[in-house]
Amino acid sequence: MVVAIHQPNFLPWMGYFYKMAKCDVFIFLDNVQFSKNSFQNRVKIKTPQGAQWLTVPVHFRFGQLTYEVQIDNQTNWREKHLKTFEMNYKRAPFFDEVYSLLKDIYLKAKWTSLVDFNIELIMKICGYLDIKPQTMKASSLDVEGKATELLIGLVKKVGGKIYLSGTGGMKYQDEERFKEEGIELVYSDFVHPIYPQLWSDFIEGLSIIDLLFNMGSESKKFFLK
Repeated sequence: MVVAIHQPNFLPWMGYFYKMAKCDVFIFLDNVQFSKNSFQNRVKIKTPQGAQWLTVPVHFRFGQLTYEVQIDNQTNWREKHLKTFEMNYKRAPFFDEVYSLLKDIYLKAKWTSLVDFNIELIMKICGYLDIKPQTMKASSLDVEGKATELLIGLVKKVGGKIYLSGTGGMKYQDEERFKEEGIELVYSDFVHPIYPQLWSDFIEGLSIIDLLFNMGSESKKFFLK
């Protein structure tokens, strides 16, 4: 069984969904310290002026765990986001169907939990792309530890034999510890494709919605097992 683990990011990039497509179980790492203005509450989209940040405002205090973070609903951020999508992607070939998908989630509730909002968006997009791993929250698994030890504990808890990591994990993971615990550590082989984009030169690493607005259901071909 292949297990992948990642924080529940906001409208993540293609590599995030590639990892979800390549695993059997995907664990949302929601019980680690939250990092404000990381990809957990913001992401880049493409505009006529280039890549720009799209941010979910949050109430934050130092030391908060990810699942504790609340959205700041004192601003009309949901309407602003939807307007931003319209302004920058209205000319995209699949605007109407993808915008409708996003709008349904944005207006489904007056979201208070950042984790719940992010996961709802992620799962809706997974459905659109036919990506179907089993998913769960780390906070529901009662596993303690930090860094590599936490990852190993989570993989073992769900009966995993292979841990699929992003390449960023090379910087901090103790690879020997995975071997000692009988877990095969594999790094994602994701290579960012070039696809049709609006607004001049291609920019990689944007939110998945850039791909969806431009390619619609054809986007599935990049995530096939």
